[in-house]
Amino acid sequence: MRSDQIRQGRLSGERSADLEHFLASMAADRWIAEADLLVDMAHLLGLSRQGIIDEAPARALMAALLDLHDHGLPEEAFDEHYEDIHAGKEAYLIGRAGEDFGGRLHMGRSRNDEVATCIRIRLKQELIALVQSLAGLRRTLLDVAAAHTETVMPGFTHLQHAQPTTLAHHLLAYEQAFSRDTARLREAYARVDVSPLGSAAFASTGFPLDRDYTARLLGFSRPAPNSMDAVAARDFAIEVLGDIAALMTTASRFCEELVIWSSAFVGFVHLDDAYCSSSSIMPQKKNPDVAEIMRARAGSAAGSLIAAITIVKGLPMSYNRDLQELTPHLWRGVEAARQSIPLLSGMIATAAFNTERMAAEAGRGFSTATELADVLVREYGLPFRTAHRIVGRAVRHGSLDIATLEGAAREAAGLSVVDLGLTEERIALALDPRHAVAVRTIVGGPAPAAVAVQLTEQEELLARDRAWAEETDTALSRAFEDLISESRRLIL
Repeated sequence: MRSDQIRQGRLSGERSADLEHFLASMAADRWIAEADLLVDMAHLLGLSRQGIIDEAPARALMAALLDLHDHGLPEEAFDEHYEDIHAGKEAYLIGRAGEDFGGRLHMGRSRNDEVATCIRIRLKQELIALVQSLAGLRRTLLDVAAAHTETVMPGFTHLQHAQPTTLAHHLLAYEQAFSRDTARLREAYARVDVSPLGSAAFASTGFPLDRDYTARLLGFSRPAPNSMDAVAARDFAIEVLGDIAALMTTASRFCEELVIWSSAFVGFVHLDDAYCSSSSIMPQKKNPDVAEIMRARAGSAAGSLIAAITIVKGLPMSYNRDLQELTPHLWRGVEAARQSIPLLSGMIATAAFNTERMAAEAGRGFSTATELADVLVREYGLPFRTAHRIVGRAVRHGSLDIATLEGAAREAAGLSVVDLGLTEERIALALDPRHAVAVRTIVGGPAPAAVAVQLTEQEELLARDRAWAEETDTALSRAFEDLISESRRLIL
């Protein structure tokens, strides 16, 4: 079976093992091996339907393909002597059915359109799975947020205490980001969902193929409209890698906060032991290793994106072998997200938040100073910039009590806040973190009522995304089931 049928015509001589390994794509091809069998079946059904292949070879080839589908590809099909799984599988078919039959499957087809079709099939499956995985993460975030609408905590800018917020508000910020990541993946799916099959090397073929028929068999919405673009395009892969890089960046930011929050300095959260490790030398250590590795995986995903862009940017139309080097980066980025998102969901679901510690920190660092300045504006008629200057001057002096504010007002603005009617009681209310949160009731704010609206809206969006994933997955699975059924009918 080691005879390379593709080299036998134009080329001669043997390759060294190092050269075979350098050229081979077998490691990445394992991702698309099952999809390649589906592509073979659809192409063979198309050849048979159009009368391009006779009944006897069609039946023999389909019987062999169904056997591979039912029992898996033999390991020898992945021998690097064949460069890729497409050549390895064809060699297996020729060895089983003879060249007179086995050598007919590739009519009207090139490895160029074959591999592009396989990548798109597998990528569609991965996109559906990622949307489903993100739905699980978002479900976790919404559930935990719903339980903490009144859990006051400090909000930060520049990693400094800024204004009080709630844990629910904070978690919903991430849920919003992950919902946008979901939307981007759904949008990318539509551009992946075109079939290159039938484009051949790039100039299509003189065989009367029905590309609409094979596209439908493989669960695609339509065939790619230009045969050259169909085999040369990898912008769909770059787009998906870009979406994954954005998604993993969001996950990395969240992991960074979990690392900080779980430290002894902050103590906002205790991560479940399953997501942590200890030290080989320091017995007291509990390290947030899953969160740390996930941060690193975000860097790997971004690297895969940059590698893919760099590989494609200098390529002329149409197909160039350089594209083989892009594919491992695509699967590496996909795998980073596929592994990370469920783990992040589990890490959040099992985390124990220290609500008392959060509440204790909520008012530190003069974090309610903004509300006090707003009170001076809303209730006492001062221009905001004047109120900002007065409160800022009082903070510089180290206190926001009535005496310090009065001195700051006279010093910074030449007026008396006492004469305006400001009291110690009103100051105390303004500086209460819970009050500062409660008054922020406008759309998007951290007040429990505003958060309740956000929860309702995101629940509805999540339901729509879950429905899309379920419907799309069902439709794709049904197409493959119908394809297998049609293939079995061919050999009856």
